[in-house]
Amino acid sequence: MPRSKRKGGSLVESIFNSVAYLFLILATFFSLLSLWKPNRFLEKASFGGVLTAFIFLTLFLGWRSWTLDRLPVTSLYEFVFLFSWGILVLYLFTWRKLKLNLYTFLTAFFNVLIFSVGNTFSAEARPLVPALQSVWLQFHVLTAILAYGGFGIACFLGIIYLIKGSKGGTEAAVSLGKRIDHLIYWSVAVGFSFLTLVIITGAVWAEQVWGSWWNWDPKETWALITWLIYAGYLHVRKTYGWQGKKGAILVIVGFVAVLFTLFGVTLLLHGVHSYG
Repeated sequence: MPRSKRKGGSLVESIFNSVAYLFLILATFFSLLSLWKPNRFLEKASFGGVLTAFIFLTLFLGWRSWTLDRLPVTSLYEFVFLFSWGILVLYLFTWRKLKLNLYTFLTAFFNVLIFSVGNTFSAEARPLVPALQSVWLQFHVLTAILAYGGFGIACFLGIIYLIKGSKGGTEAAVSLGKRIDHLIYWSVAVGFSFLTLVIITGAVWAEQVWGSWWNWDPKETWALITWLIYAGYLHVRKTYGWQGKKGAILVIVGFVAVLFTLFGVTLLLHGVHSYG
């Protein structure tokens, strides 16, 4: 990359990142206030904060791509913000189906945590190691973003179901519970489909680079464990009717596995996926 291009882009990149972070904090604050004391203005402000954060996060990722002359898909720093972007995309896509302020709060608060963690990692752009110089890189990582984003949304919806959707009682409460449960299933189906592609593309890529389809690398192993958890959810839901509370708890457990795959494995365990 041209040195001057990257040097000049770092400041703009930092501004986009900071503005997105600020609006996520504001969205968290407004949605929390609205949960305490329902207020239509605060609900709109919190949604607007998430939407604005998404726009600036997109600008941040786009600007970094332009200054690096490649998609930002090669380091943990970059992946964390792509992870945030994937969650926000699916939140915005599903928000109209619920329009619950608790949904906005959970999404905004989690992304504040993601930004807080992500900004502790080095933003330095390093030359690609030979193993990453592959046409499979971008497809492999981008499918992972959508997979993990879908699982994140399913987790938030699972929490909402345990708080709101499992109460039953009135017709409106029962209807809300059914809508939340359906969205959990949809989110898991999206995440599971893309995670399957992640594993397949990773296997093809591994065979090209290391001459082996599967190496039992910690990241591979935990991706498989995560896949099995969500495959189990889809199976027991379809076969044994595990909807409602049981399904909600299972998708929350699954997302814990996702977070360990992303952060725990990367930071605590070392393998062929340890690129920074």
